[in-house]
Amino acid sequence: MSHRTIGAIAVFVAFTLASQWHAAAQKSDSAVPSDPDAPTILHALNRVAYGPRPGDIDRVRAMGLAAYIDQQLHPETIPDPAVDSALAAFPTLTMSEEQLAEKYYRPLEAMRRDQQQKQAKAAAKTAKAGDVAAAAGDPQAQLPPEMRAMRQDAASVLQNLMQARIIRAVDSERQLNEVLVDFWFNHFNVYAQKGVVNEYLNTYERDAIRPYVLGHFRDMLGAVAHSPAMLFYLDNFQSADPQMGRRGANQQVEQIERRLNNPRARVTPEQREQAMARLEQVKKNMPRGLNENYARELMELHTLGVDGGYTQKDVQEVARVFTGWTIDQPRGGGRFIFRPAMHDPGTKVVLGQTIAGHEGVDGMREGERVLDILAMHPSTAKHIAFELAQRFVSDTPPPTLVDRAANVYLATNGDLREVTRAILTSPEFFSVDAYRANVKTPLEFAISAARATGAKILVAAPIVQALRTSLGMPLYGCQPPIGYKTTADAWVNTGALLARMNFALQLVGNQQRAIRVDVPSLAPDTSEATRTRLVGQMLAGQISSSTSATLAKAPNPQQLLALLLGSPEFQKR
Repeated sequence: MSHRTIGAIAVFVAFTLASQWHAAAQKSDSAVPSDPDAPTILHALNRVAYGPRPGDIDRVRAMGLAAYIDQQLHPETIPDPAVDSALAAFPTLTMSEEQLAEKYYRPLEAMRRDQQQKQAKAAAKTAKAGDVAAAAGDPQAQLPPEMRAMRQDAASVLQNLMQARIIRAVDSERQLNEVLVDFWFNHFNVYAQKGVVNEYLNTYERDAIRPYVLGHFRDMLGAVAHSPAMLFYLDNFQSADPQMGRRGANQQVEQIERRLNNPRARVTPEQREQAMARLEQVKKNMPRGLNENYARELMELHTLGVDGGYTQKDVQEVARVFTGWTIDQPRGGGRFIFRPAMHDPGTKVVLGQTIAGHEGVDGMREGERVLDILAMHPSTAKHIAFELAQRFVSDTPPPTLVDRAANVYLATNGDLREVTRAILTSPEFFSVDAYRANVKTPLEFAISAARATGAKILVAAPIVQALRTSLGMPLYGCQPPIGYKTTADAWVNTGALLARMNFALQLVGNQQRAIRVDVPSLAPDTSEATRTRLVGQMLAGQISSSTSATLAKAPNPQQLLALLLGSPEFQKR
Protein backbone atom coordinates (compact mmCIF):
# COMPACT_ATOMS: atom_id res chain seq x y z
CA MET A 1 0.00 0.00 0.00
CA SER A 2 1.43 3.37 -0.99
CA HIS A 3 2.04 6.25 1.44
CA ARG A 4 -0.51 8.27 -0.54
CA THR A 5 -3.18 5.59 -0.01
CA ILE A 6 -2.38 5.36 3.70
CA GLY A 7 -2.62 9.15 3.96
CA ALA A 8 -6.00 9.17 2.25
CA ILE A 9 -7.32 6.52 4.61
CA ALA A 10 -6.05 8.49 7.60
CA VAL A 11 -7.80 11.64 6.37
CA PHE A 12 -11.03 9.70 5.80
CA VAL A 13 -10.91 8.15 9.29
CA ALA A 14 -10.19 11.53 10.90
CA PHE A 15 -13.03 13.16 8.94
CA THR A 16 -15.45 10.38 9.91
CA LEU A 17 -14.55 10.60 13.60
CA ALA A 18 -14.80 14.39 13.56
CA SER A 19 -18.23 14.17 11.93
CA GLN A 20 -19.36 11.68 14.56
CA TRP A 21 -18.04 13.95 17.29
CA HIS A 22 -19.83 17.04 15.95
CA ALA A 23 -23.05 15.06 15.59
CA ALA A 24 -22.70 13.76 19.13
CA ALA A 25 -21.96 17.25 20.43
CA GLN A 26 -25.03 18.68 18.73
CA LYS A 27 -27.17 15.87 20.10
CA SER A 28 -25.70 16.35 23.58
CA ASP A 29 -26.26 20.10 23.54
CA SER A 30 -29.91 19.58 22.70
CA ALA A 31 -30.26 17.37 25.79
CA VAL A 32 -29.58 20.20 28.25
CA PRO A 33 -33.02 21.43 29.40
CA SER A 34 -33.59 25.09 28.66
CA ASP A 35 -36.07 25.43 31.52
CA PRO A 36 -34.97 22.79 34.07
CA ASP A 37 -36.92 22.02 37.21
CA ALA A 38 -35.30 21.90 40.65
CA PRO A 39 -34.61 18.11 40.64
CA THR A 40 -32.78 18.44 37.32
CA ILE A 41 -30.64 21.30 38.60
CA LEU A 42 -29.92 19.36 41.79
CA HIS A 43 -28.89 16.36 39.71
CA ALA A 44 -26.42 18.50 37.78
CA LEU A 45 -25.05 20.07 40.98
CA ASN A 46 -24.59 16.63 42.53
CA ARG A 47 -22.50 15.49 39.55
CA VAL A 48 -20.80 18.59 38.16
CA ALA A 49 -20.19 19.84 41.71
CA TYR A 50 -20.02 18.38 45.21
CA GLY A 51 -23.68 19.20 45.72
CA PRO A 52 -25.47 22.53 46.24
CA ARG A 53 -24.76 25.24 48.76
CA PRO A 54 -27.69 27.27 50.07
CA GLY A 55 -29.07 29.25 47.15
CA ASP A 56 -27.23 27.32 44.41
CA ILE A 57 -30.33 25.83 42.80
CA ASP A 58 -31.83 29.30 42.30
CA ARG A 59 -28.47 30.68 41.14
CA VAL A 60 -28.06 28.01 38.46
CA ARG A 61 -31.67 28.43 37.35
CA ALA A 62 -31.07 32.17 36.90
CA MET A 63 -27.91 31.77 34.82
CA GLY A 64 -29.18 28.78 32.84
CA LEU A 65 -28.08 25.18 33.24
CA ALA A 66 -26.27 25.04 29.90
CA ALA A 67 -24.35 28.20 30.79
CA TYR A 68 -23.45 26.75 34.20
CA ILE A 69 -22.07 23.54 32.70
CA ASP A 70 -20.10 25.44 30.09
CA GLN A 71 -18.68 27.76 32.75
CA GLN A 72 -17.56 24.81 34.85
CA LEU A 73 -15.86 23.31 31.80
CA HIS A 74 -13.68 26.45 31.70
CA PRO A 75 -12.48 26.86 35.30
CA GLU A 76 -9.74 29.23 34.20
CA THR A 77 -12.45 31.84 33.58
CA ILE A 78 -13.96 31.56 37.09
CA PRO A 79 -12.57 33.88 39.79
CA ASP A 80 -11.97 32.09 43.10
CA PRO A 81 -10.68 34.78 45.50
CA ALA A 82 -11.94 33.21 48.75
CA VAL A 83 -10.13 29.93 48.08
CA ASP A 84 -7.03 31.72 46.82
CA SER A 85 -6.93 33.64 50.09
CA ALA A 86 -7.44 30.49 52.19
CA LEU A 87 -4.70 28.59 50.37
CA ALA A 88 -2.21 31.39 51.00
CA ALA A 89 -1.92 29.97 54.52
CA PHE A 90 -0.14 26.95 53.04
CA PRO A 91 3.05 28.20 51.35
CA THR A 92 4.26 24.63 50.77
CA LEU A 93 1.60 24.20 48.07
CA THR A 94 3.55 26.40 45.66
CA MET A 95 7.06 25.24 46.52
CA SER A 96 9.07 23.31 43.94
CA GLU A 97 10.39 19.80 44.57
CA GLU A 98 13.84 21.31 45.02
CA GLN A 99 12.60 23.86 47.56
CA LEU A 100 10.67 21.22 49.51
CA ALA A 101 13.67 18.92 49.51
CA GLU A 102 16.06 21.64 50.59
CA LYS A 103 13.87 22.89 53.42
CA TYR A 104 12.27 19.69 54.73
CA TYR A 105 13.47 16.37 53.36
CA ARG A 106 17.23 16.56 52.88
CA PRO A 107 17.96 17.97 56.36
CA LEU A 108 15.73 15.28 57.85
CA GLU A 109 17.46 12.57 55.85
CA ALA A 110 20.89 13.86 56.86
CA MET A 111 19.88 13.95 60.52
CA ARG A 112 18.37 10.46 60.23
CA ARG A 113 21.65 9.07 58.92
CA ASP A 114 23.61 10.85 61.61
CA GLN A 115 21.25 9.52 64.26
CA GLN A 116 21.56 5.96 62.90
CA GLN A 117 25.33 6.18 63.10
CA LYS A 118 25.18 7.49 66.67
CA GLN A 119 22.74 4.77 67.69
CA ALA A 120 24.88 2.09 66.04
CA LYS A 121 27.95 3.32 67.93
CA ALA A 122 26.07 3.47 71.20
CA ALA A 123 24.58 0.01 70.68
CA ALA A 124 27.97 -1.47 69.83
CA LYS A 125 29.52 0.11 72.91
CA THR A 126 26.69 -1.08 75.16
CA ALA A 127 26.74 -4.58 73.69
CA LYS A 128 30.48 -4.76 74.22
CA ALA A 129 29.85 -3.95 77.87
CA GLY A 130 27.46 -6.89 78.01
CA ASP A 131 24.15 -5.03 78.41
CA VAL A 132 22.19 -6.67 75.55
CA ALA A 133 18.78 -5.33 76.63
CA ALA A 134 20.04 -1.75 76.72
CA ALA A 135 21.70 -2.24 73.34
CA ALA A 136 18.37 -3.18 71.78
CA GLY A 137 16.64 -0.07 73.15
CA ASP A 138 13.78 1.84 71.55
CA PRO A 139 15.01 3.89 68.55
CA GLN A 140 12.01 6.20 68.75
CA ALA A 141 12.63 7.02 72.39
CA GLN A 142 16.18 8.04 71.56
CA LEU A 143 15.19 10.63 68.96
CA PRO A 144 16.49 14.09 69.84
CA PRO A 145 13.91 16.91 70.08
CA GLU A 146 15.28 18.66 66.99
CA MET A 147 14.71 15.53 64.89
CA ARG A 148 11.15 15.18 66.16
CA ALA A 149 10.55 18.81 65.23
CA MET A 150 12.00 18.17 61.76
CA ARG A 151 9.67 15.21 61.30
CA GLN A 152 6.66 17.33 62.25
CA ASP A 153 7.72 20.04 59.81
CA ALA A 154 8.11 17.50 57.01
CA ALA A 155 4.74 15.93 57.84
CA SER A 156 3.12 19.37 57.62
CA VAL A 157 3.69 19.37 53.84
CA LEU A 158 1.25 16.47 53.41
CA GLN A 159 -1.12 17.87 56.04
CA ASN A 160 -1.25 21.16 54.16
CA LEU A 161 -2.05 19.33 50.94
CA MET A 162 -4.88 17.41 52.60
CA GLN A 163 -6.42 20.53 54.11
CA ALA A 164 -6.12 22.34 50.78
CA ARG A 165 -7.95 19.50 49.03
CA ILE A 166 -10.87 19.82 51.47
CA ILE A 167 -10.98 23.62 51.32
CA ARG A 168 -11.03 23.57 47.53
CA ALA A 169 -13.72 20.90 47.38
CA VAL A 170 -16.00 22.71 49.84
CA ASP A 171 -15.52 26.33 48.84
CA SER A 172 -14.13 26.55 45.32
CA GLU A 173 -16.30 28.08 42.63
CA ARG A 174 -14.47 25.76 40.21
CA GLN A 175 -16.40 22.74 41.36
CA LEU A 176 -16.06 20.55 38.29
CA ASN A 177 -12.32 21.05 38.37
CA GLU A 178 -12.19 19.74 41.96
CA VAL A 179 -14.43 16.78 41.14
CA LEU A 180 -12.11 15.91 38.26
CA VAL A 181 -8.95 16.30 40.36
CA ASP A 182 -10.37 13.68 42.71
CA PHE A 183 -11.38 11.47 39.77
CA TRP A 184 -8.03 11.63 37.99
CA PHE A 185 -5.93 11.29 41.12
CA ASN A 186 -7.89 8.14 41.88
CA HIS A 187 -7.35 6.95 38.29
CA PHE A 188 -3.58 7.50 38.65
CA ASN A 189 -3.56 6.50 42.30
CA VAL A 190 -0.43 6.51 44.46
CA TYR A 191 -0.28 5.57 48.14
CA ALA A 192 1.11 8.15 50.55
CA GLN A 193 2.36 5.61 53.07
CA LYS A 194 4.64 3.70 50.71
CA GLY A 195 8.21 4.73 51.37
CA VAL A 196 8.85 8.34 50.44
CA VAL A 197 5.84 8.74 48.14
CA ASN A 198 4.44 11.28 50.62
CA GLU A 199 7.41 13.55 49.83
CA TYR A 200 6.30 13.76 46.20
CA LEU A 201 2.52 14.07 46.62
CA ASN A 202 2.48 17.87 46.73
CA THR A 203 4.09 18.26 43.32
CA TYR A 204 2.40 15.13 41.95
CA GLU A 205 -1.11 16.48 42.42
CA ARG A 206 -0.14 20.05 41.54
CA ASP A 207 2.04 19.40 38.49
CA ALA A 208 0.97 16.01 37.10
CA ILE A 209 -2.79 15.97 37.75
CA ARG A 210 -4.32 19.43 38.23
CA PRO A 211 -3.09 21.11 35.03
CA TYR A 212 -4.49 18.37 32.78
CA VAL A 213 -7.92 17.32 34.11
CA LEU A 214 -9.55 19.27 31.27
CA GLY A 215 -6.59 19.06 28.91
CA HIS A 216 -5.30 16.26 26.69
CA PHE A 217 -4.99 12.82 28.22
CA ARG A 218 -1.57 12.22 26.66
CA ASP A 219 -0.13 15.22 28.50
CA MET A 220 -1.37 13.95 31.86
CA LEU A 221 -0.20 10.43 31.07
CA GLY A 222 3.28 11.76 30.36
CA ALA A 223 3.38 13.96 33.45
CA VAL A 224 2.40 10.98 35.61
CA ALA A 225 4.99 8.73 33.96
CA HIS A 226 7.73 11.26 34.79
CA SER A 227 6.56 11.84 38.35
CA PRO A 228 8.80 10.55 41.17
CA ALA A 229 5.60 9.71 43.08
CA MET A 230 4.50 7.18 40.46
CA LEU A 231 8.03 5.96 39.76
CA PHE A 232 8.53 5.16 43.43
CA TYR A 233 5.02 3.85 44.12
CA LEU A 234 5.14 1.28 41.32
CA ASP A 235 8.87 0.59 41.76
CA ASN A 236 9.91 1.63 38.27
CA PHE A 237 12.76 3.70 39.69
CA GLN A 238 14.48 0.38 40.46
CA SER A 239 13.72 -1.28 37.12
CA ALA A 240 16.82 -1.94 35.04
CA ASP A 241 18.15 -4.10 32.26
CA PRO A 242 19.35 -7.18 34.18
CA GLN A 243 22.47 -7.27 32.00
CA MET A 244 23.41 -3.62 32.36
CA GLY A 245 21.61 -2.07 35.31
CA ARG A 246 24.01 -3.32 37.97
CA ARG A 247 27.19 -2.38 36.15
CA GLY A 248 27.49 1.18 37.40
CA ALA A 249 26.46 0.26 40.94
CA ASN A 250 28.91 -2.65 41.05
CA GLN A 251 31.69 -0.34 39.95
CA GLN A 252 30.89 2.05 42.79
CA VAL A 253 30.84 -0.80 45.31
CA GLU A 254 34.21 -2.08 44.05
CA GLN A 255 35.77 1.38 44.22
CA ILE A 256 34.59 1.97 47.81
CA GLU A 257 35.64 -1.48 49.01
CA ARG A 258 39.02 -1.21 47.27
CA ARG A 259 39.72 2.05 49.07
CA LEU A 260 38.59 0.72 52.44
CA ASN A 261 40.68 -2.43 52.09
CA ASN A 262 43.79 -0.72 50.78
CA PRO A 263 46.34 -0.69 53.62
CA ARG A 264 48.19 2.17 51.95
CA ALA A 265 45.13 4.43 51.90
CA ARG A 266 45.15 6.84 54.77
CA VAL A 267 41.50 6.65 55.73
CA THR A 268 40.52 8.46 58.91
CA PRO A 269 37.82 6.96 61.17
CA GLU A 270 35.43 9.70 60.05
CA GLN A 271 36.15 8.99 56.37
CA ARG A 272 35.65 5.27 56.98
CA GLU A 273 32.23 5.91 58.54
CA GLN A 274 31.23 8.07 55.59
CA ALA A 275 32.46 5.45 53.11
CA MET A 276 30.57 2.69 54.92
CA ALA A 277 27.39 4.78 54.88
CA ARG A 278 27.86 5.42 51.17
CA LEU A 279 28.47 1.71 50.55
CA GLU A 280 25.28 0.83 52.37
CA GLN A 281 23.32 3.38 50.34
CA VAL A 282 24.71 2.15 47.01
CA LYS A 283 23.88 -1.45 47.87
CA LYS A 284 20.38 -0.48 49.03
CA ASN A 285 19.66 1.40 45.79
CA MET A 286 21.32 -1.16 43.55
CA PRO A 287 19.10 -1.98 40.55
CA ARG A 288 17.26 -5.25 41.02
CA GLY A 289 16.58 -6.10 37.41
CA LEU A 290 13.37 -5.75 35.45
CA ASN A 291 10.27 -4.65 37.38
CA GLU A 292 6.91 -5.05 35.66
CA ASN A 293 4.69 -3.21 38.14
CA TYR A 294 4.42 0.11 36.32
CA ALA A 295 4.17 -1.48 32.88
CA ARG A 296 1.25 -3.65 34.00
CA GLU A 297 -0.68 -0.87 35.71
CA LEU A 298 0.07 1.52 32.86
CA MET A 299 -1.88 -0.74 30.52
CA GLU A 300 -4.41 -2.32 32.86
CA LEU A 301 -5.43 0.77 34.86
CA HIS A 302 -4.08 3.92 33.25
CA THR A 303 -4.82 3.28 29.57
CA LEU A 304 -6.15 0.15 27.84
CA GLY A 305 -8.15 -1.41 30.66
CA VAL A 306 -8.12 -4.97 31.91
CA ASP A 307 -9.72 -6.23 28.68
CA GLY A 308 -7.75 -3.88 26.45
CA GLY A 309 -6.11 -6.56 24.31
CA TYR A 310 -2.59 -6.68 25.71
CA THR A 311 -0.67 -9.79 26.73
CA GLN A 312 1.88 -10.69 29.41
CA LYS A 313 4.51 -10.40 26.69
CA ASP A 314 3.39 -6.80 26.09
CA VAL A 315 3.82 -6.13 29.82
CA GLN A 316 7.37 -7.46 29.70
CA GLU A 317 8.19 -5.43 26.60
CA VAL A 318 6.79 -2.22 28.06
CA ALA A 319 8.75 -2.86 31.25
CA ARG A 320 11.91 -3.12 29.12
CA VAL A 321 11.00 0.16 27.41
CA PHE A 322 10.77 2.01 30.73
CA THR A 323 14.03 0.75 32.20
CA GLY A 324 16.12 3.77 33.12
CA TRP A 325 13.11 5.96 34.02
CA THR A 326 14.14 6.58 37.59
CA ILE A 327 14.67 9.12 40.38
CA ASP A 328 17.81 11.05 41.18
CA GLN A 329 18.32 10.78 44.95
CA PRO A 330 14.98 9.05 45.64
CA ARG A 331 15.23 9.59 49.40
CA GLY A 332 15.35 13.23 50.24
CA GLY A 333 13.23 14.92 47.57
CA GLY A 334 14.58 13.57 44.29
CA ARG A 335 13.54 14.35 40.73
CA PHE A 336 12.98 12.40 37.51
CA ILE A 337 16.06 11.35 35.64
CA PHE A 338 16.71 8.97 32.76
CA ARG A 339 19.75 6.78 33.34
CA PRO A 340 21.02 5.17 30.12
CA ALA A 341 23.13 2.70 32.12
CA MET A 342 19.93 1.10 33.46
CA HIS A 343 18.13 1.02 30.10
CA ASP A 344 17.61 -2.05 27.94
CA PRO A 345 18.64 -0.83 24.45
CA GLY A 346 17.25 -3.79 22.55
CA THR A 347 14.35 -3.74 20.10
CA LYS A 348 10.89 -4.28 21.63
CA VAL A 349 7.47 -5.15 20.20
CA VAL A 350 4.47 -3.56 21.94
CA LEU A 351 0.90 -4.32 20.81
CA GLY A 352 2.30 -5.49 17.49
CA GLN A 353 4.32 -2.34 16.91
CA THR A 354 8.11 -2.47 16.78
CA ILE A 355 9.89 -0.05 19.11
CA ALA A 356 13.42 0.48 17.85
CA GLY A 357 16.05 0.24 20.57
CA HIS A 358 18.22 3.25 21.39
CA GLU A 359 21.55 3.64 23.10
CA GLY A 360 22.34 6.44 25.55
CA VAL A 361 19.98 9.30 26.33
CA ASP A 362 17.92 8.57 23.21
CA GLY A 363 16.58 5.52 25.03
CA MET A 364 13.99 7.71 26.72
CA ARG A 365 12.31 8.23 23.35
CA GLU A 366 11.11 4.63 23.48
CA GLY A 367 8.98 5.38 26.53
CA GLU A 368 7.50 8.48 24.91
CA ARG A 369 6.64 6.43 21.84
CA VAL A 370 4.84 3.82 23.94
CA LEU A 371 2.89 6.53 25.76
CA ASP A 372 1.84 7.90 22.34
CA ILE A 373 0.62 4.48 21.25
CA LEU A 374 -1.27 3.80 24.45
CA ALA A 375 -2.85 7.26 24.72
CA MET A 376 -4.56 7.03 21.34
CA HIS A 377 -5.41 3.35 21.34
CA PRO A 378 -9.16 2.65 20.83
CA SER A 379 -9.19 0.53 23.99
CA THR A 380 -7.90 3.51 25.97
CA ALA A 381 -10.61 5.72 24.51
CA LYS A 382 -13.23 3.16 25.58
CA HIS A 383 -11.70 2.70 29.03
CA ILE A 384 -11.51 6.43 29.77
CA ALA A 385 -15.01 7.03 28.38
CA PHE A 386 -16.42 4.23 30.55
CA GLU A 387 -14.81 5.50 33.75
CA LEU A 388 -15.94 9.09 33.19
CA ALA A 389 -19.46 7.96 32.31
CA GLN A 390 -19.48 5.79 35.41
CA ARG A 391 -18.51 8.77 37.56
CA PHE A 392 -21.01 11.18 36.06
CA VAL A 393 -23.97 9.00 35.04
CA SER A 394 -24.24 5.63 36.81
CA ASP A 395 -22.29 2.64 38.10
CA THR A 396 -23.30 0.84 34.90
CA PRO A 397 -23.30 3.57 32.23
CA PRO A 398 -25.24 3.04 29.00
CA PRO A 399 -23.01 1.53 26.25
CA THR A 400 -24.34 4.07 23.75
CA LEU A 401 -22.96 6.92 25.85
CA VAL A 402 -19.61 5.18 26.36
CA ASP A 403 -19.26 4.59 22.62
CA ARG A 404 -20.14 8.19 21.80
CA ALA A 405 -17.71 9.57 24.39
CA ALA A 406 -14.98 7.24 23.09
CA ASN A 407 -15.52 8.58 19.58
CA VAL A 408 -15.15 12.12 20.88
CA TYR A 409 -11.91 11.09 22.59
CA LEU A 410 -10.47 9.71 19.36
CA ALA A 411 -11.72 12.57 17.21
CA THR A 412 -10.23 15.24 19.48
CA ASN A 413 -6.89 13.55 20.18
CA GLY A 414 -7.90 12.76 23.74
CA ASP A 415 -9.28 16.19 24.66
CA LEU A 416 -10.73 15.53 28.11
CA ARG A 417 -12.71 18.78 28.16
CA GLU A 418 -14.66 17.67 25.10
CA VAL A 419 -15.13 14.12 26.37
CA THR A 420 -16.43 15.45 29.68
CA ARG A 421 -18.68 17.91 27.84
CA ALA A 422 -20.11 15.11 25.70
CA ILE A 423 -21.09 13.21 28.86
CA LEU A 424 -22.42 16.15 30.89
CA THR A 425 -24.63 17.37 28.04
CA SER A 426 -25.83 13.95 26.90
CA PRO A 427 -29.40 12.61 26.96
CA GLU A 428 -28.16 9.80 29.21
CA PHE A 429 -26.85 12.28 31.78
CA PHE A 430 -30.28 13.95 32.01
CA SER A 431 -32.21 10.70 31.97
CA VAL A 432 -34.45 10.31 35.00
CA ASP A 433 -32.85 6.89 35.54
CA ALA A 434 -29.53 8.65 36.24
CA TYR A 435 -30.96 10.78 39.07
CA ARG A 436 -29.55 9.58 42.40
CA ALA A 437 -28.18 6.49 40.66
CA ASN A 438 -24.86 6.68 42.51
CA VAL A 439 -24.05 6.44 46.21
CA LYS A 440 -21.73 9.15 47.51
CA THR A 441 -18.29 8.07 48.59
CA PRO A 442 -17.29 9.17 52.11
CA LEU A 443 -15.39 12.10 50.63
CA GLU A 444 -18.38 13.16 48.54
CA PHE A 445 -20.68 12.81 51.53
CA ALA A 446 -18.49 14.88 53.87
CA ILE A 447 -17.96 17.63 51.30
CA SER A 448 -21.60 17.74 50.21
CA ALA A 449 -22.72 17.91 53.86
CA ALA A 450 -20.41 20.86 54.51
CA ARG A 451 -21.66 22.60 51.36
CA ALA A 452 -25.35 21.88 52.04
CA THR A 453 -25.12 23.42 55.51
CA GLY A 454 -23.06 26.40 54.37
CA ALA A 455 -20.30 25.36 56.79
CA LYS A 456 -17.50 27.84 57.28
CA ILE A 457 -14.17 26.00 57.18
CA LEU A 458 -11.63 27.78 59.36
CA VAL A 459 -9.38 24.71 59.61
CA ALA A 460 -10.05 21.63 57.49
CA ALA A 461 -8.11 19.19 59.70
CA PRO A 462 -11.28 17.76 61.39
CA ILE A 463 -12.68 16.62 58.05
CA VAL A 464 -9.31 15.16 57.08
CA GLN A 465 -9.31 13.30 60.39
CA ALA A 466 -12.89 12.06 59.99
CA LEU A 467 -12.13 10.69 56.52
CA ARG A 468 -9.10 8.85 57.89
CA THR A 469 -10.82 7.34 60.92
CA SER A 470 -14.61 7.13 61.19
CA LEU A 471 -15.52 7.47 57.49
CA GLY A 472 -12.87 5.07 56.26
CA MET A 473 -11.57 6.93 53.19
CA PRO A 474 -8.29 8.66 54.10
CA LEU A 475 -7.01 11.15 51.59
CA TYR A 476 -4.10 9.71 49.57
CA GLY A 477 -4.57 6.54 51.62
CA CYS A 478 -5.65 3.90 49.11
CA GLN A 479 -2.96 1.23 48.94
CA PRO A 480 -3.87 -0.70 45.74
CA PRO A 481 -3.06 1.00 42.40
CA ILE A 482 -6.68 0.64 41.30
CA GLY A 483 -7.68 3.46 43.67
CA TYR A 484 -10.81 3.72 45.77
CA LYS A 485 -13.89 1.99 44.41
CA THR A 486 -16.64 4.47 43.58
CA THR A 487 -19.53 2.05 43.13
CA ALA A 488 -22.28 1.60 45.74
CA ASP A 489 -21.23 -1.88 46.87
CA ALA A 490 -18.00 -0.48 48.33
CA TRP A 491 -19.67 1.97 50.70
CA VAL A 492 -23.19 0.77 51.60
CA ASN A 493 -23.26 -1.05 54.93
CA THR A 494 -24.75 -0.40 58.36
CA GLY A 495 -21.49 0.65 60.00
CA ALA A 496 -20.67 3.14 57.26
CA LEU A 497 -24.13 4.75 57.38
CA LEU A 498 -23.91 5.05 61.17
CA ALA A 499 -20.52 6.76 60.83
CA ARG A 500 -22.04 9.23 58.38
CA MET A 501 -24.85 10.05 60.78
CA ASN A 502 -22.35 10.63 63.58
CA PHE A 503 -20.34 12.92 61.31
CA ALA A 504 -23.52 14.87 60.49
CA LEU A 505 -24.36 15.24 64.18
CA GLN A 506 -20.89 16.57 64.96
CA LEU A 507 -20.98 18.93 61.98
CA VAL A 508 -24.31 20.61 62.72
CA GLY A 509 -23.64 20.46 66.46
CA ASN A 510 -20.50 22.53 65.83
CA GLN A 511 -18.41 19.83 67.51
CA GLN A 512 -15.90 19.81 64.66
CA ARG A 513 -13.09 22.12 65.75
CA ALA A 514 -12.81 25.26 63.60
CA ILE A 515 -15.79 24.33 61.39
CA ARG A 516 -18.91 26.37 61.99
CA VAL A 517 -22.49 25.92 60.82
CA ASP A 518 -24.90 28.81 61.42
CA VAL A 519 -27.75 26.61 62.61
CA PRO A 520 -30.15 29.42 63.66
CA SER A 521 -30.04 30.96 60.19
CA LEU A 522 -30.28 27.61 58.44
CA ALA A 523 -32.91 26.02 60.69
CA PRO A 524 -34.41 28.43 63.26
CA ASP A 525 -36.93 25.79 64.32
CA THR A 526 -38.35 22.39 63.35
CA SER A 527 -41.62 23.65 61.89
CA GLU A 528 -43.14 22.24 58.73
CA ALA A 529 -42.22 25.43 56.88
CA THR A 530 -38.56 25.04 57.90
CA ARG A 531 -38.55 21.36 56.96
CA THR A 532 -40.07 22.11 53.57
CA ARG A 533 -37.53 24.84 52.87
CA LEU A 534 -34.58 22.66 53.87
CA VAL A 535 -35.80 19.69 51.85
CA GLY A 536 -36.23 21.95 48.86
CA GLN A 537 -32.80 23.50 49.33
CA MET A 538 -30.87 20.26 49.86
CA LEU A 539 -32.95 17.63 48.03
CA ALA A 540 -35.08 19.65 45.58
CA GLY A 541 -38.18 18.67 47.54
CA GLN A 542 -37.82 14.97 46.76
CA ILE A 543 -38.02 12.72 49.82
CA SER A 544 -39.95 9.59 50.72
CA SER A 545 -42.88 9.57 53.10
CA SER A 546 -40.80 7.64 55.66
CA THR A 547 -38.02 10.26 55.54
CA SER A 548 -40.62 13.01 55.87
CA ALA A 549 -42.08 11.30 58.94
CA THR A 550 -38.63 10.90 60.47
CA LEU A 551 -37.83 14.59 59.95
CA ALA A 552 -41.12 15.57 61.60
CA LYS A 553 -39.96 13.84 64.82
CA ALA A 554 -36.76 15.89 65.11
CA PRO A 555 -36.67 17.38 68.65
CA ASN A 556 -34.46 20.35 67.73
CA PRO A 557 -32.92 22.10 64.70
CA GLN A 558 -29.58 20.28 65.05
CA GLN A 559 -31.30 16.90 64.99
CA LEU A 560 -33.40 18.00 62.03
CA LEU A 561 -30.32 18.92 60.01
CA ALA A 562 -28.47 15.75 61.02
CA LEU A 563 -31.43 13.55 60.06
CA LEU A 564 -31.64 15.30 56.73
CA LEU A 565 -27.91 14.78 56.06
CA GLY A 566 -28.21 11.16 57.19
CA SER A 567 -31.30 10.44 55.10
CA PRO A 568 -31.17 7.82 52.33
CA GLU A 569 -31.88 10.54 49.76
CA PHE A 570 -28.85 12.62 50.79
CA GLN A 571 -26.54 9.58 50.56
CA LYS A 572 -27.11 9.45 46.81
CA ARG A 573 -26.16 11.75 44.01
